[in-house]
Amino acid sequence: MSEKDRIELPKLQGHLCFACGTANPIGLDLHFYRSGDTICTDITLDKNYMGWENMAHGGIISTLLDEVMSWTIIYFKKVFFVTRRMEIKYIQPVSIDVPLIAKGRLMEDMRKPFIGAKAELYDNKEMILARSTGRFAEIPEDELSQVPKDMKKQMSLLFDRFPSS
Repeated sequence: MSEKDRIELPKLQGHLCFACGTANPIGLDLHFYRSGDTICTDITLDKNYMGWENMAHGGIISTLLDEVMSWTIIYFKKVFFVTRRMEIKYIQPVSIDVPLIAKGRLMEDMRKPFIGAKAELYDNKEMILARSTGRFAEIPEDELSQVPKDMKKQMSLLFDRFPSS
């Protein structure tokens, strides 16, 4: 992928999300970009994310796949949602200190209120290491009682920054 095909996505600042939050001192602070119909993130996991010796923990791999699918929905659907179900296939060990790329895509529309997405994790040699599919439940804005008003406002402003599909 050339740099001109890479469109950096803005993100919220100051939140504690483990995967993408900027205020979480132990979080991943993932940054996302669009490439065609795909939302991607690049990361190199260090020893703090190890399971077996020199291999990333499966929970961290799951987090990467869930988050890239989530940002795919945030970008393309511009809705509030939660992960309802996720299926993961671990294909190859994910080594520590190796550049990785996670890629997410929407799946064909499911019946509302569900949204389908899929994700794949690759190493720097373009070998697929893991893949997942997810089913996400859209939450109408008027039912987001546990989300602070400021967060809802910030997410709506973020949605407005993304182009219409």
